[in-house]
Amino acid sequence: MDLRTLFLDHLGRRMAWLEQGLAATGFDALVISSGAPVSYYADDHEAPFQGVPHFRHYCPLEGPNHLLRLEPGSRPLLVRYVPQDYWYEQLPMEGGEIWADAFEIKEAATEDEAWALAGARAAYLGDEPGRAEAAGLVPNPASLVHHLDWGRSCKSPYELRTLEEATERGARGHRASREAFLAGGSEVEIHHAFVQAADCLDQDLAFPSIVALEPKGAILHYRHKRHQRGGKVLLLDCGARVRGYGSDITRTSAVPACDPRFTGLMGGVARLQRTVCEALRPGVPFLAMHELAHAELAALLHQSGILKAAPEEALALGLTRPFLPHGLGHFLGINIHDVAGRQTGPDGGLLMPPEHYPALRLTRTLEPGHVLTVEPGLYFIPMLLEPMRAGTHSGRFDWKLIDELTPLGGIRFEDNVVITETGARNVTQEYLPSWET
Repeated sequence: MDLRTLFLDHLGRRMAWLEQGLAATGFDALVISSGAPVSYYADDHEAPFQGVPHFRHYCPLEGPNHLLRLEPGSRPLLVRYVPQDYWYEQLPMEGGEIWADAFEIKEAATEDEAWALAGARAAYLGDEPGRAEAAGLVPNPASLVHHLDWGRSCKSPYELRTLEEATERGARGHRASREAFLAGGSEVEIHHAFVQAADCLDQDLAFPSIVALEPKGAILHYRHKRHQRGGKVLLLDCGARVRGYGSDITRTSAVPACDPRFTGLMGGVARLQRTVCEALRPGVPFLAMHELAHAELAALLHQSGILKAAPEEALALGLTRPFLPHGLGHFLGINIHDVAGRQTGPDGGLLMPPEHYPALRLTRTLEPGHVLTVEPGLYFIPMLLEPMRAGTHSGRFDWKLIDELTPLGGIRFEDNVVITETGARNVTQEYLPSWET
């Protein structure tokens, strides 16, 4: 099916779900802004623009100050902000041939004109609640937000196609970055290789890239880029964006001269990740997948000699948690950490993770159409390991081995996976098989 047909189907589904939400919450229409630009403090320089996710769920138009008015029974109205400004270029309607004729489009030369065209007597979603109230709108009503967030959980065929394109583009970047790393490149050079291969600017990435050589790989959201060259281990977590949707892929690579004990662990984490992916299917609670990952990790740590405790004992005592302190994965879509991962329904109820896994972002039972990341890791993080070294279970760790491996940082393999009617499709592996086996 061509992309235009997929988008029209997607918009129809979104409008039908919105109509249910408006009826349930007592609103006649919804106005969504694409977002307002933000300037840095005490400066007239604007930060890179990030649009309102709910706007992008209905319309791929880029740029600030656009408005949508969505009303059941009426054609969606897009108010496109087109200022008469010789300082800046107005962004074109890129890809408009796919989506533009689904909307009634009006242009506004000023922000006031745009808001006047958006109408009144409606709910509003966006980052300008004061302006919305002045226009007679009800800003960001929680009940409607919960309903719309829940509707974003299962992706339409258009969204699945878009996320697949983003994954393919991200895979190109990862391949180029690995080549740069194996050639001795610095974190800066590896990052540049990704951006060039993904054919985008830094601000167009799905999120700020994590390019971590050796010990920096144990900093989960490491954002800096060093110029030193010649690392032995690279942890690269980076994704590309297509029509507002982003991929999120992580690969760990090592040079041939790397410590074989560490590369053995890399292969173990890659196999662990595939085991979890093969267990994904509708009706399975994601918490059970997170627990499976820790069970597999306990076996790997015991087999490698890092833990002297048997896997069952290690799990019971929580000995794997310092090595994998984050959740197994998260929903993926317009937001990289997409919404409703802990919701129990469209009313906004929550299912929080257990106390011993507080960082788990996804507690839902899996359904067809869910798109999520699966990203187990194994890290040597001194601040998490030191309490274990000083605690009552210290004798269950091989601290000499841990200290020898700690300078190499951490390991993570992350794929983007679609839950199907009968199982799961690992989209990332189709474009970027894991380096390690």
